[in-house]
Amino acid sequence: MRSLSAFPFLLVIFDNTGSLLCNSMAAEEAVVGHGHDVAAVTAPAAADLSQLDAGALFVLKSKGSWMHCGYHLTTSIVAPALLSLPFALASLGWAPGVACLVVGAVVTFYSYNLLSLVLDHYAQLGRRQLRFRDMAHDILGPGWGRFYVSPIQFLVCFGAVVGQVLLGGQSMKTIYLIARPGGTMRLYEFVIVFGAFMLVLAQIPSFHSLRHINLVSLLLCLSYSACAAAGSIHAGTNAPQRDYSLPGNGQDRLFGALNAIAIIATTYGNGIIPEIQATAAPPVTGKMFKGLCLCYAVVVATFFSVAISGYWAFGNRAQGYVLANFDLEDGTTLVPKWFLAMTTVLTLLQLTAVGVVYLQPTNEVLEGLFADPRKDQYSARNVTPRLVFRSLSIVVATLLAAMLPFFGDINAVIGAFGFLPLDFVVPSVFYNLTFKPSKRGVVFWLNTAIAAISSMLALLGSISAVRQVVLDAKTYKLFANV
Repeated sequence: MRSLSAFPFLLVIFDNTGSLLCNSMAAEEAVVGHGHDVAAVTAPAAADLSQLDAGALFVLKSKGSWMHCGYHLTTSIVAPALLSLPFALASLGWAPGVACLVVGAVVTFYSYNLLSLVLDHYAQLGRRQLRFRDMAHDILGPGWGRFYVSPIQFLVCFGAVVGQVLLGGQSMKTIYLIARPGGTMRLYEFVIVFGAFMLVLAQIPSFHSLRHINLVSLLLCLSYSACAAAGSIHAGTNAPQRDYSLPGNGQDRLFGALNAIAIIATTYGNGIIPEIQATAAPPVTGKMFKGLCLCYAVVVATFFSVAISGYWAFGNRAQGYVLANFDLEDGTTLVPKWFLAMTTVLTLLQLTAVGVVYLQPTNEVLEGLFADPRKDQYSARNVTPRLVFRSLSIVVATLLAAMLPFFGDINAVIGAFGFLPLDFVVPSVFYNLTFKPSKRGVVFWLNTAIAAISSMLALLGSISAVRQVVLDAKTYKLFANV
């Protein structure tokens, strides 16, 4: 297997501990049947029961169809973060902004398909990989999995959970102020209420169990995106002349453009492709591609409609969350208040699904550490630690969201440092090392170019995000009511 030294610009990218369930076909059969009593697994697997990983066995049940994969993919990608795309376009302008949207869609679809092909390949060899860290362990070695990919993926996914809880609290506060202008409830109170609801949903036992919730999530994202686009068009037809020039001086424009690229990359980000494909029942070949096609049909319909309509309506005054543009400082709104409240409710409901999806890698790790794979998933021995530690993870996420209402700035750093490598760089590296395409061919150099350019953008995006944290630091205040 080729060493990473062949890619010196890539020695920055990889994850966690070794795979315990991908060493034999018997282990794969155990995963297929792990929705049932462990005693029902095949004889070879039962003989080595002590080696089974409870995280994969209980959380990553391989029982789903390609449509279920599509639902999971759509929820993890088409999230309320897409409502920040008009702001990204405002920092880039029309042509570069739309070009970045198109390139982001094409590159992420291609990269996610590369990951899927690698996963299919190992499944056909009888060593099905269920997690990002399994892939890094087998392809790059245990060090990359343990010390790079795993920590990066955890930060990205748990950071996303904290972000959803914070956005949920802010959405609840928006609805409250629409219904009761001048209300005195503070943001952290709404964050706690939303966190309490998330605590209940966190107890859903497996990723596969979220399939119906994620179907509803798909319908919700289509609904609030249509509302956001319609609201922008309505507001734009009555708005004064718009300014599409790039704000600030040369330095501000440069960092603004880098920040905008990081926003777009993070909006397309996923970070859990292997875990989603792990939910598919064998044989897995081709299922993820169909799921990606379903997901990206929704991506095109939502991302482009919201981004273009929002930027057209508000120009360089587009705010970081386009719904905020509908609410003016004098208390009036550019759309009917019931319409704004309805759109916010739809967004709020999908935030719960997105938060639970990104909680799955944390659940899988906790289950692997504290559950006993020799006992039934719903035995007292396994239910008790599941209830305790999943609840604790939501309590921590809620506390961080309440304490740090400026978490968006911090999450931008995590996104630039995490989503860009995991979703743009790692897939190309994995594919080149697994299939070893000819260096004379287009595929090798296309993958290498994607990895190199994305690595550079990740570095520059991280610098831009850290700069923004420094600039905003003077306004930071714990438990601020923003």
